[in-house]
Amino acid sequence: MTEMTERNRPAAASEGAEPIQTRKPTRRGGGDPATRGRTTIADGVVEKIAALAARDMPGVHDLGGGLSRTFGAVRDRVPGGSKATRGVKAEVGEVQTALDLEIVVEYGVSIADVARAVRENVIAAVERMTGLEVVEVNIAVGDVKLPDERDDEPETRLQ
Repeated sequence: MTEMTERNRPAAASEGAEPIQTRKPTRRGGGDPATRGRTTIADGVVEKIAALAARDMPGVHDLGGGLSRTFGAVRDRVPGGSKATRGVKAEVGEVQTALDLEIVVEYGVSIADVARAVRENVIAAVERMTGLEVVEVNIAVGDVKLPDERDDEPETRLQ
């Protein structure tokens, strides 16, 4: 063997020598992986989470006011249109968010109780899913759904 090969070859275990380390371990990055970059959350993401959390509550018939629901019904028919965030507006900062919701309640429910339940559910869902602190959830009750009242959304012509 050549002299160079002999130098780079690890010593045999029987010789009692420790193996020669040919490469130093490299340390990549600097610190906790969670601190290596920034995560931003779009307003629309928070709006969708809040809308779903609000719709889950008993006593909430729909989100959005009368005009908003009418335009929303038309928008729903357009490919790519969605009612997912209708009636919800979010302002998202780096660590906090504020929400405005407009809801339609069912006739006969306690509006104060429904609003409190919606507020609690929206705050819990948004904070759990985004990690943002919800500083306020403003709720405007825009309408009451009467028992004999039809939904504002037009019927489809196709079956």
